Amino acid sequence: MENLLKPIYQERTNHPGTLGTILIEKQKPDSPLTDNFDVILLIIVTTDYTQWQEKHYEYNGKTVVMHTVTEQLLLEWVDTNGYRKAIEWVMHGKVIFERNQYISQLKEKLKTFPLEKRDLRKAVEFGKLLKSYLEVRDLYSTGQYKDAFTRMVHSLHYLARLAVIEKGYYPEVTLWNQVKKIDPEVNRLYEELVESKEDLSKRVQLMMLAADFAISRRAKSSAKHLLDIMSERNGAWSYEELKHQASVKPYEFDLSSMLNYLTEKGIVETEKFETEAENVYKRKYQFPSGN
Repeated sequence: MENLLKPIYQERTNHPGTLGTILIEKQKPDSPLTDNFDVILLIIVTTDYTQWQEKHYEYNGKTVVMHTVTEQLLLEWVDTNGYRKAIEWVMHGKVIFERNQYISQLKEKLKTFPLEKRDLRKAVEFGKLLKSYLEVRDLYSTGQYKDAFTRMVHSLHYLARLAVIEKGYYPEVTLWNQVKKIDPEVNRLYEELVESKEDLSKRVQLMMLAADFAISRRAKSSAKHLLDIMSERNGAWSYEELKHQASVKPYEFDLSSMLNYLTEKGIVETEKFETEAENVYKRKYQFPSGN
């Protein structure tokens, strides 16, 4: 196959800024990994006029998609789960070109999943989990049981990804197959939600109790990335100061939910600062030393 596709990717391969090229072939009739195209070509480059180009081709009766991605964007996807398929492509695709063993070294890095990268991914998934779970509670309280059930399924997906990351692995596209082997407890929660014979409202109610415990138990370790940032200063942080930290950007939209939850659980403390308006105070957040 790679010889047939050479006319498509050869020009990029010859460029000194190309770090590697990976080929992923469709293996079954329905292939989410390739978006049902016959072939995916992933070309990793140092720089380009745009961070991500996607071109579609037909060649010898085959449908082909060529993704040209900068190294910076690819690593950002890896760190933040920005594009899950990219990790699968790198890990399981066929290397048809690499410069200075770039892809081989990248695969090794993905296998090790360094702690600092893991902490960031945990914070990202924890923020999504919190927001989703709050939506479950709101929907349930207003009697929207079907919507609450759907949102609870999403919440358990975030919890499952969090559980996989805690064990030192990257979440795969076939998430529940992975979770079944890695964290049977979380897998059991999912099975109880979708397979129970209880009424829908009762299933959601019971799962809310279980999820509440699971989230609370993981809160401090899951928010470690944020808490480490807050520990860099002796004093308190305003929301705006934290939001503008570059390393917080991957979960900036969930930062409010995270701070509020961590405050409710006593992990983060708040301080009030006077403003020009009477009886109106600015709220700041602090992670106590030794906590």
